Amino acid sequence: MPKLSKRRKAFLSLIEKGKEYPLKEAILLLKQAPTVKFDQTVEVSVKLDVDPKQSDQMVRGTVSLPHGTGKKIRVACFCKEDQQAKAKEAGADVVGATDLIEKVKGGTIDFDIAIATPNMMKDVAALGKILGPRGLMPNPKAGTVTDDIAKTIREVKKGRVEFKMDKQADIHLAVGKISFEEKAISENVTAFYEGLLKVRPASAKGHYIKSIALSSTMGPGMKLDLSTFKREV
Repeated sequence: MPKLSKRRKAFLSLIEKGKEYPLKEAILLLKQAPTVKFDQTVEVSVKLDVDPKQSDQMVRGTVSLPHGTGKKIRVACFCKEDQQAKAKEAGADVVGATDLIEKVKGGTIDFDIAIATPNMMKDVAALGKILGPRGLMPNPKAGTVTDDIAKTIREVKKGRVEFKMDKQADIHLAVGKISFEEKAISENVTAFYEGLLKVRPASAKGHYIKSIALSSTMGPGMKLDLSTFKREV
């Protein structure tokens, strides 16, 4: 059994094994934990009560985190020449059409999110095997294939993020940094929770959300008390 570090022992001494915490209390405990030399990411992990093998129970959506994730997002926009100035003005970091497609084919992927106009998707589809495994492929369901590129770029820059269930019916999402104020983290988690409820599949039975845990990069997860979480929402 691996030996626990002093930092991890100190963190574990703050939490009660098996306890489910109200959201605000969990955030407070994360901020009381021993510090490290970098600004840790705060992450939410959700276990859903759905069948990931059923296509009509796939859970996927987007949500605008009111305080962003704390990470600077580099946005690429695949669009025709007549819309490129608009994309740059809205804040896109990388803009292009077939020239950008060729750059990506050559191995240059210097962006975190890709947005495309519908009339570019026939060409962008050639990047499926490159961008798909990285979760960067523009997709209408994620709102990243759109004619309103300016609005989408601005929303993404402000904190709009995509979440998607994996094959184990889990969702993991960064909801801020440990340096954020407690209220900011709480409001980001709340926004995600509400966004998750909005995309509940009609065919999903049971409780839908089995459990939610909150953690920081270097700390263990703390289960949230869903009953108090809903009241706080």
